[in-house]
Amino acid sequence: MGEGEVGPKPVEDRPPNPSLVVPLETAMAKSPVPSSPPAPSWFTPKRLLVIFCVINLLNYVDRGVIASNGVNGSRKTCTKSGECSSGSGIQGDFNLSNFEDGVISSAFMVGLLVASPIFASLAKSVNPFRLIGVGLSVWTFATAGCGVSIDFWSITICRMLVGVGEASFISLAAPFIDDNAPVTQKSAWLGVFYMCIPSGIALGYVYGGVVGNHTSWRYAFFGEAILMLPFAILGFIMKPLQLKGFSPAGSKKALTAIETVDSEVQALADVSNCKGGQSPEKPYSCGGANQVSRFWKDLKVLLHEKVYVVNVLGYISYNFVIGAYSYWGPKAGYNIYHMNNADLMFGGITIVCGILGTLAGGCVLDLMTSTISNAFKLLSVATFLGAIFCFSAFCFKSLYVFLALFSIGELLVFATQGPVNYVCLHTVKPSMRPLSMAMSTVSIHIFGDVPSSPLVGVLQDQINNWRKTALILTSILFLAAGIWFIGIFLNGVDRFNEDSEHPVTVVDRSNTTPLLEEKTAETRESAAEP
Repeated sequence: MGEGEVGPKPVEDRPPNPSLVVPLETAMAKSPVPSSPPAPSWFTPKRLLVIFCVINLLNYVDRGVIASNGVNGSRKTCTKSGECSSGSGIQGDFNLSNFEDGVISSAFMVGLLVASPIFASLAKSVNPFRLIGVGLSVWTFATAGCGVSIDFWSITICRMLVGVGEASFISLAAPFIDDNAPVTQKSAWLGVFYMCIPSGIALGYVYGGVVGNHTSWRYAFFGEAILMLPFAILGFIMKPLQLKGFSPAGSKKALTAIETVDSEVQALADVSNCKGGQSPEKPYSCGGANQVSRFWKDLKVLLHEKVYVVNVLGYISYNFVIGAYSYWGPKAGYNIYHMNNADLMFGGITIVCGILGTLAGGCVLDLMTSTISNAFKLLSVATFLGAIFCFSAFCFKSLYVFLALFSIGELLVFATQGPVNYVCLHTVKPSMRPLSMAMSTVSIHIFGDVPSSPLVGVLQDQINNWRKTALILTSILFLAAGIWFIGIFLNGVDRFNEDSEHPVTVVDRSNTTPLLEEKTAETRESAAEP
């Protein structure tokens, strides 16, 4: 270098260029820091699916348990002569009305509503598996708390905390599965995962009935807590995995490596992720207010996505019926058809039809070619036909005719689980999927099964005829089919490979491989970039 030449300023003397807005991950990809932590050698996509399926199964076993006759029980009854029989289960021990009984089944929604958006937003900065560990720990202690509850309010509060625990899982599990499933089997893998909903509820009916009738309804909740505890611990010790559309959730080592990147990258991070400050000493700042603003901005994007909104509206109507079926089904069957073993009967029908229907729905959509339009076609047709069979079933007085028609109806109705969640995942860009799943779940509960259980209880209290109540409830399935039929004519764009706010890799969907299998290759490519 000659005497008259001026060398480049040191990096620390160069002011950040506010006009240069580059995602932090893009800048870091050019540094020697890996873009994602290596996947644990034992951790394969299929094992991920199995773990999430078991957790989901336990979540819905809990729903079936609290609805089973063995755990839920019945109120004290008195004859005109003044002779009273003692009640059984939760309803008998706490002397609950049908409305209060319905409230207990819906109380989890309070925790789910509050916690779901929080967990979905935290997933952008905290390792998702740690969030799942926290949530499942709360779930474990809450279910154990149900077993030691002493009155209506104590068990209601515990049910709210169960919703908090579930919130950490429902917004993150489906995106992980969608990322890691083979491209030609995405709907089938989602079908396997959501098959655990009817299977779990049905298993809960049987488990709650057996435990409640032979010991005490309290032991059913203790058993659930013991079974979930290992998965709660696993959430804290499992090595982190990267979710498509997000920057790697850093462990302490990753964060230390990031801190060693030069100050120019840090300046880019400040410009990209933080608000401008008011003084030279503190030019940028990040805080909770920025996170809240980001959440509302993302929520506004969801509400402006017509395909997503129509899909969720149909899902709400559908879940209004299914939620009431799952809670009041055994009791309605016991009263209409005098089923002494209503728990086992409804449990058996639900578990068989739920498994076959959910798997069939996912596989059929894959065979049709998984597109948003095809998903709506399958949703509307399957729900409409299922509604016809379920409605017809309650019109017959014969138990055997009812069981045959209702089984076919449930088989068709449960075929919707894979397609409806496929639409939720693919109508938004990757970084929005946790929030998409969280808000979908919150919506179907707060407007669907949460009000349906107590409302059906109120309706039954008024008309005192379970057959009429069941027919009125089932007719809402026709509304769900009509809403999903509208979705066929909307211009649904699959956004699975759209650039996210934290771009990592842009690939053509036809060449996509499960994320867990491509992590090593991604790391090498990022390190090799100039």
